[in-house]
Amino acid sequence: MSDSSHRPRRLRRNILIRDMVHETDLHLSNLVQPYFLAADKNAKEPISGFSAVYRWGINLLLEKVETDLKNGLKNILLFGAASPNEKNEAGSTAYEEKGLLPTAIRTLKEHFSESVILLSDVCLCPYTSHGHCGLVEGNEIENDSSLVALGQMALVHARSGVDLVAPSDMMDFRVGYIRDLLDEHGFDQTSIMAYTAKYSSSYYGPFREALGSAPQGTDRATYQMDFRNRTEALRELELDISEGADMVMVKPALAYLDIIKAFKERSSVPVAAYSVSAEYQMVKLMAAQGLVDEKKMAIENLTAIRRAGADILITYFAEFIAAGGWLK
Repeated sequence: MSDSSHRPRRLRRNILIRDMVHETDLHLSNLVQPYFLAADKNAKEPISGFSAVYRWGINLLLEKVETDLKNGLKNILLFGAASPNEKNEAGSTAYEEKGLLPTAIRTLKEHFSESVILLSDVCLCPYTSHGHCGLVEGNEIENDSSLVALGQMALVHARSGVDLVAPSDMMDFRVGYIRDLLDEHGFDQTSIMAYTAKYSSSYYGPFREALGSAPQGTDRATYQMDFRNRTEALRELELDISEGADMVMVKPALAYLDIIKAFKERSSVPVAAYSVSAEYQMVKLMAAQGLVDEKKMAIENLTAIRRAGADILITYFAEFIAAGGWLK
């Protein structure tokens, strides 16, 4: 037997000791809850294949956010979408002042002011008839012409009072374009959370159902990242920071812990990770079959993401963690 002076189990022998020496914490202040919007102000629409996740009309969302705040959850990421008959090739409803998402931002800020931090998704896919995150010409997703539409969308959100815009499109140069446009119009205090390493992933299925944003024709691999690549993510990190990103993000999270770790080691700004819809739904489905404890697995997964280096975690479990006091 080896030297008995080395017994790591001594620091595991009861919960008080384990709590005293534990290394990684989760706090509600680290968590961001995504919410999907519905056109009907009083709607609470279930989403196929997305357990206990809904599209919310603004009247019910006001009540939901008020409950979240009482439970200690203050960070909200909003996703809007156009109805099928409103979608077009240009996704022009994405930057209408009276659109669903700008209206929700204004309403929530009028009610809650600085008590809530609002982030807004900046992407064209829920508004375009083709379901792509940029403008399509022929069989190509056009990069530079897409920046104009994305910039206008971000500007409308800033005018509506959002705290952070979150461009998720993965077009080159969009962080710099949006930063310059916001600054030019006096919104130099509006932050940018860049989807810096957004991978072309199989983990997005329930999310696409929520927004009706499945792409047609060309797939998104021409602009979202190849899941086989790591060095490319570091290049994206360098570029986004140089263009003015205030926060950077890795999406998905669980299958990309190595990327989160690499970002944390190299980033001069906070690192976010998006624990995406399929990561959430896998836990929900296993828990429904009695195979796992939902609370324990959700906390374990999120702690792993935090341990890898994420400062901010976007997760559909945030509202349940807050309501159930799972971190107490």
